Amino acid sequence: MHRLINEFQPGETVEDQVFLVASKDLRTTSNGSLYIHAVLTDRSGQMLARVWQANEGMYKLLPEGGFIRLKGRVESYKGSLQFIIDAIRPVDESHPVDPADFMPHTSGNIEEMWARVQEIIGGIKNEDVAAIIGAFLADEELIRRFKKAPAAMQMHHAYIGGLLEHTLALLELAVVVIPRYPKVSLDLVLAGLFLHDIAKTSELVYETNFKYSDAGQLVGHVVQGTIWIEAKCLVAAEKLGRPIPADVKQLLQHLVLSHHGKLEFGAARLPATAEAIAMHHLDNLDAKIHQMLAAIEGDNDEDSNWTSYSRALETRVYKPDVLGDRTE
Repeated sequence: MHRLINEFQPGETVEDQVFLVASKDLRTTSNGSLYIHAVLTDRSGQMLARVWQANEGMYKLLPEGGFIRLKGRVESYKGSLQFIIDAIRPVDESHPVDPADFMPHTSGNIEEMWARVQEIIGGIKNEDVAAIIGAFLADEELIRRFKKAPAAMQMHHAYIGGLLEHTLALLELAVVVIPRYPKVSLDLVLAGLFLHDIAKTSELVYETNFKYSDAGQLVGHVVQGTIWIEAKCLVAAEKLGRPIPADVKQLLQHLVLSHHGKLEFGAARLPATAEAIAMHHLDNLDAKIHQMLAAIEGDNDEDSNWTSYSRALETRVYKPDVLGDRTE
């Protein structure tokens, strides 16, 4: 019977288990011997794996983005699970595995979340902005991928449906926060939030594991998103029977180009409008809170009030629910 990663406990011995190898790397220890550093995954999460005293042959047996049967033991390493691999053997082709069992997946209902996204962006009043968003919505293949894509490789919402879940969270924040600032355009913010990561549908590959596509490596979602806005403006103009004003198009493109906030974080431009700075901080708020909660949920050290150090957050996270009012 297949067990999920989040069911394992430190100290367990695993005799025969199929895993999906999300990534692998052949490294050298301080004394010069080889070891394999890998990430195993299934729909419940990820687990670091190592093979000590490894060699090139063992490394080649691990199929990156593929399935493998492993024998080994589970340990606790810096508050997280680690799998020490003792034996490797191929998956029996006569017993195929279902990739859906091994891909981390949103806990939300995808169609319900998508319906709510449509409801919110359907409230955009500006004719030009609505027409541009409508051109994106009419692209059925793009929307199919949008509903399935992760929001990131590892940082936050890194699971099937993660992009949709993250986008919806931002739209829900916007309809609460932005009306507090009447001089900030809600239409632009809603459109920008819907579009800010939409090109991750092209940047990432997520059929059996998460990795960057060639387009993701060469162009990236920030630039690709602005290119798509250019193209969809032409589609919208044809439907409207007139061109989309250049400043409307450029404002939307600026929201995508600047949403990372700082150049060192991947922004192509620094936020130069009130809408851009609002969008950046809403995006960062949802991502950081998600990372903190995920760090708590993924920590297995019950004897400590703190998670292991998170490089992404640059801190350890305090775990106790002191007031007892956190909800699922």
